This record gives sequence, structure tokens and C-alpha cells, in this order.
Amino acid sequence: MSLDRIFNIAGSALNSQTVRMNTTASNLANASTVASADKEAYRAKRTKFQTVMEDQIKGQEGPYAGGVKVSSLLNDPAPIRRMVDPGNPLADKDGFVYMSNVNEMTEMVEMMAASRSYQNNVEVVNTARMLMSRTIDILKS
Repeated sequence: MSLDRIFNIAGSALNSQTVRMNTTASNLANASTVASADKEAYRAKRTKFQTVMEDQIKGQEGPYAGGVKVSSLLNDPAPIRRMVDPGNPLADKDGFVYMSNVNEMTEMVEMMAASRSYQNNVEVVNTARMLMSRTIDILKS
């Protein structure tokens, strides 16, 4: 495996983890939003990853020649919470408002996992860069 493929694979993982972190940040930003109906309430998003190896197996070697990509963003199936707040202007006729299904603890764990994965791939890039530099030094002497 050539070093440029290592950079491309790690780069695809860095891009995917960035999308995952952005999605988690969006979920946290909407954690305390309320709506007047169940269908209007914010639903947490989850990233769905897909390997890029499928393209390579079919003989259509893409720019990554392996790696990972975000195939879609899915709504979290957790139920929407309902809260009594008759003074809220968004309350329905029964005095209920509908809260998002975002769980802040779950989102923080998701953010930490994405951050760790991102850090691991940065280490892969740094190690590959160091190996390339040492190879060049060996060839010079």
C-alpha cells in the first residue's frame, strides 16, 4: 500500500468524523427546543457510515481507494418528550409542548467518541508523514 493511499484513507476518516462532530453539535444546539406538535419537534440526527472498499472491489477505484464515508444522516428513533407548560405560546390546546428527543449525555459520549476517532486518524497521518520523511532521508544518504 502506497503512502498516498494511507493519507487518502485517513483523510476520508477525518472528513467523516468531522461530519459526525458537526451533527452532534447541531443536536446539542437543539436539545432544549420545543414545538407545538409531535411531528414538528426536533429529532436528533445520527450519522451512518459506509466503507469505500465496495468501490474498490468493483474495480472502480475512487479517490480514497478505501476508507469511510458518511452515507446518510438518520433521525434518532427515540420518542419525543411531552411536557405540560400551558403558559408557553407554543403549547397545544391541552397545554403541552413537545421537546426534542436529544439526550445531552448521549451527545457528549458521541462527541467524545468522534473526537477520539479524529485524533487517532491524525496520528495515522503524522506517522505516515514521519515514515515518508525518514524514507527520503535514507534515499538521500
